[in-house]
Amino acid sequence: MDLHQLRCFVAAAEELHFGRAAQRLDMLPSALGRFIRLLEDDLGTRLMTRTTRSVALTDDGAVLLKEARTLLAQADALADKFRTRGRKRAAIIRVGAIDSAAAGLLPRLLHDFRQRQPDVTVQLVEDKTVRLLPRLLSGRLDLAFVRPPERPDKRLEFLFLLHETAVVAMSDHHPLASRKRVTIADLAEQPLIVPERRSRPHSHDLTMKLFAQAGLNARIVQLANEKQTIVNLVAAELGVAIVPRWTSRMAARGVRYVPLAASDMNRLPLAVAWTRGTRDLIRDEMLGILKAALKRYAREA
Repeated sequence: MDLHQLRCFVAAAEELHFGRAAQRLDMLPSALGRFIRLLEDDLGTRLMTRTTRSVALTDDGAVLLKEARTLLAQADALADKFRTRGRKRAAIIRVGAIDSAAAGLLPRLLHDFRQRQPDVTVQLVEDKTVRLLPRLLSGRLDLAFVRPPERPDKRLEFLFLLHETAVVAMSDHHPLASRKRVTIADLAEQPLIVPERRSRPHSHDLTMKLFAQAGLNARIVQLANEKQTIVNLVAAELGVAIVPRWTSRMAARGVRYVPLAASDMNRLPLAVAWTRGTRDLIRDEMLGILKAALKRYAREA
């Protein structure tokens, strides 16, 4: 017994006329009769008595008519529910972003996206890469702007976007604050504020690798994960910190941001990730806008 057989039976039972029931279902009377016979065979009982002039329900047919109406109403309600969920899902894109992307790249991307897709709601989740990637894998995010991991999960696809340059945040009163740029050697004995590696591996490793490249040891005095906290600690003259350049946009009294001398390692990668092998028209639209504007974004980053 399937839903189509039930729909045929209900139409015939309500019309008590195969011709009108078949017309209602946009099918041939012979096909309608065949589906009802299959239903009777499945159930092992007669549901209708048919003559050349009339159609009537048997006792079992009358019982089935009541139950079938309930079943079909439930099936239609369930289908409507999931169609509605699909429409709502189609009108929402869930985007995760690390602080660098949320502060720098994403506002301009969302502006361009809104012009192309004004009816789509963007749900933005700001967090660290180590928390965003599991959300992407579990389906709780459609797209994530992250630091690409050294060993990316094969279930994810990554598109490299750009490298962010780093600057040194230091107190206005710091002896190096008046410099146009500083080198890692200038920071050799300076107390450093860095994020924990477990929380922000790229930012942590950037500082450590820059010092290792210069043959120096980093003098770490404080661990802090959030950029605003790091900047506040710098303002309190507890140390200096190597941070992405976008951090200089954060309001912090008493803090200066001094560029680092050029280095191939003085950069932080930014990528966008999504689940490999999935199709999503709205997500792909956002990716298309991003790819088209990537060169402009990169020049401004």
